[in-house]
Amino acid sequence: MKQLLALSLFLAAPVLAQDSAKYNQALAAFNAGDYPSATLAFYELEQNATQADVRGKAQYYLADSFFRQGMPVASMIYFANIVRDRAAKQSFYLKAVEGLVNVQSTLNDEYLIPSALDKSYQDDWAKLPPEVLAHINYLVGMVDVRNSKFEEAKSFLESVGPDTSVYAKAQYLLGITLVDPRYPGGAKPKEAVKAFETVVNLSTGSALKQADFEATRQLAMIALGRTYYGTGQYDQATHWYEQVPRFSKFWDQALFENGWARFQNDDFGGALGSLQSLHAPQFAASFQPESWVLKATVYYFSCLYDEAKSALKSYEDLYLPMAEKLQPFAQTQDKDTENFYRLLSDDTEDKLPRAVVLWVRNNERLVGILKMIKEIDAEKEALNANASWKSAKLSSAVSTYLDSNRSVLTRVAGKVGKLLVAKAYRDIKGFTDNAEIIRFETSKAEKEMFESGTDQKALLAQDEPHILETPLHAPLDCEPADWPLWLR
Repeated sequence: MKQLLALSLFLAAPVLAQDSAKYNQALAAFNAGDYPSATLAFYELEQNATQADVRGKAQYYLADSFFRQGMPVASMIYFANIVRDRAAKQSFYLKAVEGLVNVQSTLNDEYLIPSALDKSYQDDWAKLPPEVLAHINYLVGMVDVRNSKFEEAKSFLESVGPDTSVYAKAQYLLGITLVDPRYPGGAKPKEAVKAFETVVNLSTGSALKQADFEATRQLAMIALGRTYYGTGQYDQATHWYEQVPRFSKFWDQALFENGWARFQNDDFGGALGSLQSLHAPQFAASFQPESWVLKATVYYFSCLYDEAKSALKSYEDLYLPMAEKLQPFAQTQDKDTENFYRLLSDDTEDKLPRAVVLWVRNNERLVGILKMIKEIDAEKEALNANASWKSAKLSSAVSTYLDSNRSVLTRVAGKVGKLLVAKAYRDIKGFTDNAEIIRFETSKAEKEMFESGTDQKALLAQDEPHILETPLHAPLDCEPADWPLWLR
């Protein structure tokens, strides 16, 4: 037996030496910045090395080589494989976790990598650099919020320190967590306001270190507006909505919500001002059906009945044709989600209304998915462009992984798109019903005014400068005795 064991070790020695030599050559190419050659060498070791430790190290450097060549999705595949293998505890395990976090920052992926980190979270990750651990805690907190695990989310988000680059994002998400009515014991608006204000009040020096700070800051402003609106503090809500910079990508949403805040505060002139800006040509392709219903409502409260009917007519001209076009897609039982992906991603398609397509594409979840699909397509081209990778079958092996991920992502994109298209259709139908109620109440109010002998034109001529030049703090003295239920 001893002789057989000795013979086995004798025969294995050259193979082990050969693995070590190949690993050293691959590492030399990596350190010299020759990442294409290093990628090929590490791939062959990852596939063929007899030593588990060599295969593990090769897998890490293969992932890192892809990342350094600007191929983050291919890199993600190999880093994630290491992170998922909890039992292996390879020598580069924690480095792979850090690599996966770097890939997430590059891709800005808010779904695949955060989910992988959440499932693989380990206590020994506390050994990671503070900045990396802060990123992980923020991402895991994000996953917990989506899964309605609010107390766990709060714990992870509060652990993100102010000296890290995701502090502002974590504080914003903490506020979103605390203001959610599903939070155990109910929403905590005061604590949420504190978190949101922490973001908007960050000093210039601290703000410069934050990732995506300006967008996060603007979202915190809108969140403050919504929180104050929810507690009936409409003046405060208006203040924060109006802090969102003009022509920000969130400006149209801020304008619309500010219209509601001003309306609730009896500032009808201000509400109309916000809506007039929202209905400017620059937002002509936006999907905002409710804004026209709000506009008609404000005119109705102001006893501007002709204007109310005009706003309803604009709503119908814009959105009823959209509803007709959306109906077959919104009500279909077709489970071919990839078909929806094609409809939403192909600019030559015109089966869906353009405004709805743009609205769907701007959905936060879809933005990340579509970006990932685009990145996968670019990486497949890069794989096929390298002749040595192609001849060694590296290209086909990695392309198989990429294709698998792409297929999943297109189905998810199609599913999300289908749900959003159905929502757009339901929204239009719902607001159309509201529009009919407004039309009925407008006709009823006009009839009551006529029967009472009130001269509406003279009344409006008297109050018109007041309406147009300064905010109204109460309805004109022409309101029906009882406002309809839908306006209370």
